[in-house]
Amino acid sequence: MRGLSRPALRAGWRGSLWAPPRRALPASPPPPPAAAPGALNPFDRRLKRKQKNWAALQAEPAKCDYLREEVGGRIADRVFDITRTFPLALDVGSGRGYIAQHLTKETVEKLIQVDVAENALKNAVETEIPTVKVVADEEFLPFKENTFDLVVSSLSLHWVNDLPKAFKEIHQVLKPDGVFIGAMFGGDTLYELRCSLQLAELEREGGFSPHVSPFTAVADLGHLLSRAGFNTLTVDTDEIQVNYPGLFEVMEDLQGMGESNCSWNRKPLLHRDTMLAAAAIYREMYGNTDGSVPATFQIYYMIGWKYHESQAKPAQRGSATVSFGDLAKIEGLISRGKK
Repeated sequence: MRGLSRPALRAGWRGSLWAPPRRALPASPPPPPAAAPGALNPFDRRLKRKQKNWAALQAEPAKCDYLREEVGGRIADRVFDITRTFPLALDVGSGRGYIAQHLTKETVEKLIQVDVAENALKNAVETEIPTVKVVADEEFLPFKENTFDLVVSSLSLHWVNDLPKAFKEIHQVLKPDGVFIGAMFGGDTLYELRCSLQLAELEREGGFSPHVSPFTAVADLGHLLSRAGFNTLTVDTDEIQVNYPGLFEVMEDLQGMGESNCSWNRKPLLHRDTMLAAAAIYREMYGNTDGSVPATFQIYYMIGWKYHESQAKPAQRGSATVSFGDLAKIEGLISRGKK
């Protein structure tokens, strides 16, 4: 687990893909009509778009970007680990460009940034890479098949209603031997906040509603990527812990990140007494010795490649020339050789 300090924010507390650099393409049509709530559509996508647009229009939108910038840098590190230059890349759910600011034009020659929130794209941070901005839904990518050499995504895909479809869309727009590198929130994210709110509601109201959105389990990610057609998969998990003055600051920063709950079954209002009780429970159960409270963000990182005949292939079953049973003899052979 890695720690990340919350900045001191207050006193006391389809056009051409080859458009010229920094030119914004005309906005794509609005996302499809909001799907009816149900098991297959847990999130209100229109509400999520409003939340992200609101966050991007704040006077200081960057003050709540510390987590996104940290994860964006880690995605960029994984891109740098691949020793090749990517002529054309796609950033799915780019927001204000949290990955792009860490990349170099020697690694990525051109970058397409896609997000459902137009205000986030308008206020994107500067980058040395020539970029084109497209307003589109992550579940409905408006690009032709076999277009991109690289697709990246950071902390966006956990809000899509149909994650298998989103992975298939990404796989489709990748060229053969192209790579997808992504990050999304995991199931243990904000468990402190979730538990505190549930206990407070049980105590004050006799029941509880979900206030933290559901997340994908890490055991499912590899299966979903494989079903979408990716191979040579890598999935790993990390945790980032941020310390806050209290529960209210946690919720304030989540709103500033555009990460407020948008589940259809969310409770629209929390009573004042319940919120005060939750804050006290949070501090009592999880508080640090210095008076602050931690918030844990679990991050899943994933890498998947689109098949190409030049890629390494597993040997055929039964083609081995050495038995695993012979491995036990190696140590003895090495010892005799030293003597």
